Amino acid sequence: MDRYELRVEGMSCTGCEERVTNAAERVEGLRRVDADHETGTVEITADEGTEDAVRASIHEAGYDVPA
Repeated sequence: MDRYELRVEGMSCTGCEERVTNAAERVEGLRRVDADHETGTVEITADEGTEDAVRASIHEAGYDVPA
């Protein structure tokens, strides 16, 4: 199990949190996703090796995920 936090630029409301959460949850192996527009972060608990796929999925949903 792996836990990591990603910065997500462009989240400005609870609707954005939902879109980011839905995008992240498309990646197989996720256990928990907690997006927070106030801090601009998303906390992920998932199988190891999912971070790049989560970054890509969130980016495809229209948000920047700086490295």
